[in-house]
Amino acid sequence: MANTFTTRPDSETLDKFAAELNHVREHAMEQVGEADAKYIRKIIRIQRLCEISGRISIPLGFFNPLIWVIGVLFLSVSKILNNMEIGHNVMHGQYDWMNDPNINSRNFDWDNAGDSNSWKRYHNHEHHTYTNIIGKDRDFGYGLLRLSDDTRWKPKNIWQFFTYLTLATFFEFGIAYHEVAGERIFMGKRKKTSSLPISREQLKSDFFGKIGRQFFKDYIFWPLLCFPAFLYVLTGNLAANLIRNLWTNTIIFCGHFTEDIHTFKMSDCKDETQGQWYYRQILGSSNLEGRKWFHIMSGHLSCQIEHHLYPDVPAMHYPHMAKQVEQICKKYNIPYNTGSFPKQLFTVWQRIIKHSFPTKGKQTLANA
Repeated sequence: MANTFTTRPDSETLDKFAAELNHVREHAMEQVGEADAKYIRKIIRIQRLCEISGRISIPLGFFNPLIWVIGVLFLSVSKILNNMEIGHNVMHGQYDWMNDPNINSRNFDWDNAGDSNSWKRYHNHEHHTYTNIIGKDRDFGYGLLRLSDDTRWKPKNIWQFFTYLTLATFFEFGIAYHEVAGERIFMGKRKKTSSLPISREQLKSDFFGKIGRQFFKDYIFWPLLCFPAFLYVLTGNLAANLIRNLWTNTIIFCGHFTEDIHTFKMSDCKDETQGQWYYRQILGSSNLEGRKWFHIMSGHLSCQIEHHLYPDVPAMHYPHMAKQVEQICKKYNIPYNTGSFPKQLFTVWQRIIKHSFPTKGKQTLANA
């Protein structure tokens, strides 16, 4: 059955709850400044150094396979940092206050096959506004996986663990295709209504354009540039992209699809107060516990709860904010889902397998 939290606090309690969470945000934003600018620029320097090291080392695998492995690891770290700690957070507008021409949500373009403007439309707005509302948040299962009793079982769901593994392997292309699939550009009956701010032709052009540029860079330009080591560079880039895809998919799934997350229906979320919205974000998200390096490599999405509460706060503040948010949740008897990386990942796998099969009895929606 769907996770149900039947004793939602009353409106007055949730208003007090929201006031305390707002205070956490206000205090964090008071600390935002030069230290944050230095931090993100430092991460960008590290990311670029890792990319340069990887680009140099991978062709040298022609002489020594161990150097190839080291190069792949450097390039993998570069791509993970670019996508997670830099790209994801910059495109959420966390560093727009710097007025840097390159480190801002308007101009930044990340190193994967997904068009950044497309991602900002469906992720920043749709997912963060309608988190876990069945039928509104297309990130819940990505249109491929049944992850709740709230969605109808189909025969294809029997094989959905393999679908999940395929999605993880090619995750950057799943990101690229997400809005295109939602707008039914290539398959399905055209939607009667759409809030797409650009034309369907422009969306299609952006989709193919970004994939084409990414494919050319990783699988044609760099291998040809190092032609004697063409196959080493080609396979090295493939390996680095695979590692990045598996890592980012795993972190994102652990933040959204663990055993204890809740789902909601649109009618329950009508005319939400800020406290009710905060409440839904917390029940629909999960945190991961780990060391500082783990938080950085996850783009601080290890603090998914705090990211959903405060998406525009620079992410380096999330671990400290998490301690405060957890205490506030305890005060108001609101579940705060956190755990180790292995534990949370195991419950994700459990959820995928559990909902591969039809649900016996009446399907219910979680109370929101």
